[in-house]
Amino acid sequence: MYEQVSHSLLNRILDQLKPEIRKRDLRYFYTRLGANFYAIYSLFHVLYGKRDDFEQQMVRLAEVMALNYIERKKSLKRLDIERENDHTWFLSQEWVGMALYANAFAGDLQGLGKRLGYLQELGVNMLHVMPILQCPKGASDGGYAVSDYRNVDRDVGDLEDLRQLARQLRKRDMLLTLDVVVNHVSDQHEWAFKAREGEQTYLDYFYTYPNREVPDMFEETLPEVFPETSPGNFTWDETMQRWVMTVFNDYQWDLNYSNPAVFIEMLDILLFWANQGADILRLDAVAFLWKKIGTISQNEREAHLILQLLKDCCQVTAPGVLFIAEAIVAPVEIIKYFGEDAVIAKECEIAYNATFMALLWDAVATRNAKLLNKGIRSLPDKLDRATWLNYVRCHDDIGLGFDDADVRRAGYEPVSHRRFLLDYFTGEYDESLSRGYPFGHNEKSGDSRIAGSLASLAGLETALARDDEEGIRRSIDLILLLHGMIMSFGGIPLLYYGDEIGVLNDFSFMEDEEKINDTRWIHRPKIDWEKAALRHRHGTPEQRLFDGISRMIAVRKITPAFADFNNRELIQTGNPHLFVFRRNNPFETDDEVLVVANFDDSPQYLDLGDLGKRTRFEYSRLRDLYSGDTPSQFKDQLVIPPHRFYWLIAER
Repeated sequence: MYEQVSHSLLNRILDQLKPEIRKRDLRYFYTRLGANFYAIYSLFHVLYGKRDDFEQQMVRLAEVMALNYIERKKSLKRLDIERENDHTWFLSQEWVGMALYANAFAGDLQGLGKRLGYLQELGVNMLHVMPILQCPKGASDGGYAVSDYRNVDRDVGDLEDLRQLARQLRKRDMLLTLDVVVNHVSDQHEWAFKAREGEQTYLDYFYTYPNREVPDMFEETLPEVFPETSPGNFTWDETMQRWVMTVFNDYQWDLNYSNPAVFIEMLDILLFWANQGADILRLDAVAFLWKKIGTISQNEREAHLILQLLKDCCQVTAPGVLFIAEAIVAPVEIIKYFGEDAVIAKECEIAYNATFMALLWDAVATRNAKLLNKGIRSLPDKLDRATWLNYVRCHDDIGLGFDDADVRRAGYEPVSHRRFLLDYFTGEYDESLSRGYPFGHNEKSGDSRIAGSLASLAGLETALARDDEEGIRRSIDLILLLHGMIMSFGGIPLLYYGDEIGVLNDFSFMEDEEKINDTRWIHRPKIDWEKAALRHRHGTPEQRLFDGISRMIAVRKITPAFADFNNRELIQTGNPHLFVFRRNNPFETDDEVLVVANFDDSPQYLDLGDLGKRTRFEYSRLRDLYSGDTPSQFKDQLVIPPHRFYWLIAER
C-alpha cells in the first residue's frame, strides 16, 4: 500500500544504497520491495523506532536484502516467480517429507546424494537434512549450538557438497529443508568471543549482566528447558565476569533481538542459506525470540513481529522460500506462528503439529481415541495459505503437552494420566510392550518426556526379542496405522529416518561421552544398510513396513482430497476406540474420502448412520484406497480390524 511517511523514507534509503547496488537492474527486487515496504517499515518501527539510528538501520536492512538478491542464482529467481504464480503449491497432497541426519543416514552429504534413489523408492520428495552447520565438538546440542553460520560441519562435507546436493534434489523434483538456529548461538561463535573481549557492539548481541539482580528477576518466571543437565537460565562467564542468558544449555547464548543489528544479521544468514538452494528454512526455537521480565519469555507479541518481519523481508529477496516454525507450544499458541492474517501466512507457512503427534501416542497407550477426539477439536483452524507438518516422531523427545481441560473432558485426571503414559512408554506398566526411556526429568515438577525409536515404542523390539510373530504383526500394524493418520490428516507428512524399516533403539550413544547424558540419541541411529536391504526380502518386518508406507505414499499422491485446504471434517461416533474424519476434494464436490482408524486390540464397529444425513457412505459399496479391499460390513455397520485404518471411498 502507499503511505507517505514510509515511502518518503524508502526514497531516502534508495538514494543511500551502495553504488554496486544502484547500478544493477533489480526490477523484480524493487517491485517487491515497494509492495512490502510499508509492512517492513511498520514492523521495524514498532520494534526499533525509538532508536536514534533507526534510519541508518533501515538502510542496512535494505542493503542486506538487495545484496542477497544480487547473489541469488538465475535458476532460483525463476523458481521464485513460478512459486509466486502458484502460491499454494506446497498445500498439494504430493509432498511427503523425511527428516534425517546426513552422517547417520549416509556418512556425509556426498553419500546422501548417492542415497536419493532410496528416498524416491519410498516416495519421499521433501528432504529435511538435520543441522549441518559448524558446531564445537562436545558442545553441539546435536547441531543446535552453531559456532559458524556460513559453513558446513566438516564431518559431513562443505558448502560445495551442499550446493551439489541441492542441484541433485532439484533435478529429481525434490525439496531441500535446512535448519537455522535463530534463538541462540554457541559460546564459541565469533560474536561471543568479541563480547568476551569487551567489544560493546557484540556485548549488545546478548543478554549479559554484572551481577544476579536482573537474572534473578528473570528466573522468578522462566521455566527450565533442560532441568537435569542445564538447570537455570543464566551462566557465569569467567572471561567477561558477567552472567549471560543461556535458556537451553550453558554453552548456548541467547541472542538479544531488541538490538536491530541482531535481526539484520539473522536475516542475512537466512537469505544466505536460501541462496545455497534451500527451498524451506526451519527456524529453530522461535517461541523464545523475545525476553521479558515477569513472563516465561515464550510466545511474546514481539517474537511474532520478528517472524513477520523476517517473512516480509524474505519475500522481497527470495519469495519462493518457505519458513517452518519450530515451536512446540500449546495449540492456542502454535496457530499464531502462521500469522494473524485470515488468509495469508504472515510468519511461517508451515508449523509442527506436535499436538496431533502427542494425541496419537495417547491413543496408542489407552487404545482409545477419547483424548484424540477432544484434543483435535481444540486445535484452532489454520490459515488458508499455511499447513502442518504431521509426524509420528522426530529427532526430539515426545512431550505430553496436552491441554488439561481436554484431558479432563476425556475422563482422566491430568497428573495421573501423564504418569500412566510415561510408565506405559518406558515399559513400567505391566501390560506395556513399549521400550522407551525418560528424558528431561524435572525433580521439582515430576514431569518427564519420552525418548525411543518408533519401532521400540510400538512394541516391535519386545516382540522380536520374544520371537512373538503375533506381537510383530501387531507392532507393524500399529506403525502403519500411525503413518496412515499423518498421511491423511491434512498437511505434509514428515517421516523420520529409519521408521520405514523398523529401526530399534540404538544404544551406541552410551559409548560417546558427548552423548551419554542425553537419552534422545537412542532414537538418532546410524542406518544399517544391510538391514535396509531386507526391505526386498518378503515377509521381513523391513519389507512389510517399507512396502506398506511406500504404498501409502503412492495412494496419497493421487488422492486430491488429501491436499490441505481446510477440507477436513471430524466425525463424532458412538465408539470411543475409533478416530474418524472426512476429507473432501475442494475442487470436486463428489470426491470424498472417509478415514477410519481403530486404536484397539479388538475389532470395532462403525455405525454408518453416525456419519450424518445424506452421506453416500451409508448406502454405497465402500472400497479402501490403501489396500484396494472392500471392508467387511454387517448390515449398516463397518467392521474395522485391530490397529487398522481405512481410506474409504463410496463407489458409484
